[in-house]
Amino acid sequence: MIEVFSTDVQQAFHAKALISWLLKHFPGSKINFDLDDCDKILRIDGTNFIPENVIMLVKEKGFDCKILE
Repeated sequence: MIEVFSTDVQQAFHAKALISWLLKHFPGSKINFDLDDCDKILRIDGTNFIPENVIMLVKEKGFDCKILE
């Protein structure tokens, strides 16, 4: 499953830290950011994650995150 989220992450070092954080919770997933996109895209490709948990974990780190419609 691939899910795409809109975030308010601006800096590459924040994105890198969030990827590490998310990989601890969803090992084996492919996770990346596209900070050049206006929606600051977070993309997760994997089989062992629940989108609502991704949102919760990103928000725990102080960033906004929602499923991109």
